[in-house]
Amino acid sequence: MLLVTAATAAVQAEPLSFTVTISPDTLNEPFTGRVVVFLSRGGGRREPRFGPNWFNPEPCYSAKYANVKPGEPMTITDANAVGFPGKISALEPGEWNVQAVADRNLGGRTVGGSPGNLYSAPQQMRIDPKDAGEVKLVCDQVVRERPFVETESVKLVKLRSTLLSDFYGRDTFMRAAVILPKEWHDDPQRRFPVIYEVPGFGGTPDQLSGLNPTILTVKDGVPFIVVSLDPNCPTGHCVFADSDNNGPWGKALTTELIPAIEKKYRAIGDPGTRFVTGHSSGGWSSLWLQVTYPGLFGGTWSTSPDPVDFRDWQQVDLYTPGANLFTDEQGHDRPIARRGDRPFLYYKRFTQMEQPIRGEQIGSFEAVFGKRGPDGEPEHLYDRQSGAIDTKVVQSWSRYDIGKILRDNWKTMGPKLAGPKLHVYCGDKDTFYLEGAVKLLKKDLADMGSDAVIDLVPGDHMTMMTPMLQQRIAKEMAEQFRKWERERQATTRKAA
Repeated sequence: MLLVTAATAAVQAEPLSFTVTISPDTLNEPFTGRVVVFLSRGGGRREPRFGPNWFNPEPCYSAKYANVKPGEPMTITDANAVGFPGKISALEPGEWNVQAVADRNLGGRTVGGSPGNLYSAPQQMRIDPKDAGEVKLVCDQVVRERPFVETESVKLVKLRSTLLSDFYGRDTFMRAAVILPKEWHDDPQRRFPVIYEVPGFGGTPDQLSGLNPTILTVKDGVPFIVVSLDPNCPTGHCVFADSDNNGPWGKALTTELIPAIEKKYRAIGDPGTRFVTGHSSGGWSSLWLQVTYPGLFGGTWSTSPDPVDFRDWQQVDLYTPGANLFTDEQGHDRPIARRGDRPFLYYKRFTQMEQPIRGEQIGSFEAVFGKRGPDGEPEHLYDRQSGAIDTKVVQSWSRYDIGKILRDNWKTMGPKLAGPKLHVYCGDKDTFYLEGAVKLLKKDLADMGSDAVIDLVPGDHMTMMTPMLQQRIAKEMAEQFRKWERERQATTRKAA
């Protein structure tokens, strides 16, 4: 009798699958998009949908669906899932928090946090993929847009972009937080210089909600208007570059958002009084904007920028025939991040983490730099299985290689960037190996006779931003503005 019961139990045991339905209370039309199931360790109210953690990624599985009515099941199995770190059947048995998200992709960067996306309540359960059977999850909650709390010194700008709305085929808005100096309120006739700050990957102006950080507006005694831009887009970080996949973010910023902000908030409006800065992905953005629009900005201060020369794309020379993203020339796993001298994060696992979702770092690069493929998705820089880099895709990427652009066009661009307008600072042991590209840029600009300030300073990706460096940058910005004031006064006296 016991043998029969055991055999029956074995027949009845079903492998793990996830069946997700959308509640009619949250959506009254068919769903088309990606369904993602996130898992995480630990109890409490932790919500896995806010992953992945780059440095400690946890499992997630996804599949795409079209025209599924609310209430109809969408089952994710090994047969249709894109999974990390592997197949559903390979999930480590144990206690897991499980949560599903129906990604409508209405404009936000993160799958789990984009307004309009639908999600289930997290469930804590013990799972053994061999016999767990069907795990049912109901998306009955909607991600709401967080309200921005304005204060006396911080104002939210939300502008419908005609250019981006036309590109996406839906209303698309650009956002920014404007920080006003105390002097702006004291003298309603006075006009001010402006610093445009581009946050790094994942950063948004919402970090300023409810605050009064007027101290950020004073640079070596000079009051500035400081504008924190929102770089997030459906594929990750737009870096404010016009892109085949993301649309005309650069043109929208420079022709729509900046004029609107400067008109409303009494900016001086002269290019010599308009500066741009940013860190990491924001550092690349700020350098790109200064190089691409040299007559619009009076200087950039770029810190720890994403790769500014594709001959050293975080240790990979993309132009080398036969280059591989996953392994180096000796066949060793290629790292993408380190702590001190010790690598701890590698390209292969990092890129695999991104595959079930959208809006992450490597995919963001592909969306900005690459062409759109025949399937409507960005062309892949590398083979997802082998890591082999596609040299044809690299050629399309070269349009965004800042070092190459400067080398190829320095005769015409050099005079427009003198001042100096270019300031780049990077840690000498950057966490993500970004200093290699900065070294190449430093050498090239020196060889071409540029007055650009390119410095490698002690520290990693974040620790390089010491109070001393921040004070230095503030003084350089203030002096750049004072220089403009002196030149304007001299011109005025001469005209008189």
